[in-house]
Amino acid sequence: MLELALKGDKKYWGLVIALLTLSGVGFAVYLKQLDFGLGITGMSRDVSWGFYIAQFTFLVGVAAGGVMVVLPKYLHDYKAFGRITILGEFLAISAVTMCLLFIIVDLGQPMRILNVLLYPSPGSVLFWDMIVLNVYLLLNIVIGWNVLEAERNNVHYVSWVKPLIIISIIWAPAIHTVTAYLYCGLPGRGFWLTAILAPRFLASAFASGPALLILLCLIIRRFTKFDPGREQIQSLAKIVTYAIIINVFFFLCEVFVVFYSRIPSHMSHLQYLFVGLHGHGALVPWMWTAMAFMVRHMTRYSAVKYHKHFTEKEKYIYNYGVSNYLGQRLNLLSSW
Repeated sequence: MLELALKGDKKYWGLVIALLTLSGVGFAVYLKQLDFGLGITGMSRDVSWGFYIAQFTFLVGVAAGGVMVVLPKYLHDYKAFGRITILGEFLAISAVTMCLLFIIVDLGQPMRILNVLLYPSPGSVLFWDMIVLNVYLLLNIVIGWNVLEAERNNVHYVSWVKPLIIISIIWAPAIHTVTAYLYCGLPGRGFWLTAILAPRFLASAFASGPALLILLCLIIRRFTKFDPGREQIQSLAKIVTYAIIINVFFFLCEVFVVFYSRIPSHMSHLQYLFVGLHGHGALVPWMWTAMAFMVRHMTRYSAVKYHKHFTEKEKYIYNYGVSNYLGQRLNLLSSW
């Protein structure tokens, strides 16, 4: 089946070359960091986590969000999602792969990843995070490969794949829950020291993952002969809407608790992000932009739902997917 990746028209090979070029530039920059050290990133003892960990966290959410396609298809027999289940599974594979790569890059030296394997520490949340991510990656590779091969041959996938699908559905929330535990167990980080962080992570995952899948479906339909389907894209938009409403609600609950309790160490984080603190406000525009995007797509979905013509509706859904994806991404990246 891999031989099919070597077949395609000029547009396909143009995309492949563009992606390889981009990857090559990124690898060259990484080699510079490998030679110079993590000091090139600007991180320090006070700012120990940066863009790498933010990307890792966001992509874990994207990987976990893929379950919002798999679950309706296999547990509720929602046949409409049958056309895009494969996309969700392989999106999860690529997202988890990038998660692991960001962790390796953030360690400074790739050889340090062996410390997790040679000296396992069950008392470390990072150890369990590595376990759940690798298991989820393996599950999706096995499931995706077998289901795609079955679809290609117009046959039903083998029976032993179904239990793996059930396990992957249960496992998906675990990867983002364990990731949240990495942060909410740190007493020195007031912004993350909250029990609601794991539910917030899951709500944002179930919004950002399907939102990215909406964009992927529209791009595939535009440039290939495969049509994911109108109903499928609209159903994804509904899932995103409900998830982002829950996410915003959780955030507002956190705002109330922080400012009503008047705990200075907790208040300062939100003040810094939204209004600036002690003359520092570089992240303020980004946070308000993220909030604007999230509010925008919550209010725009009614226009999508009741619009008469799908051609116009498709434009709304495209903008909706973009705004939600950017909103979730900016919100998470700015929070670091």
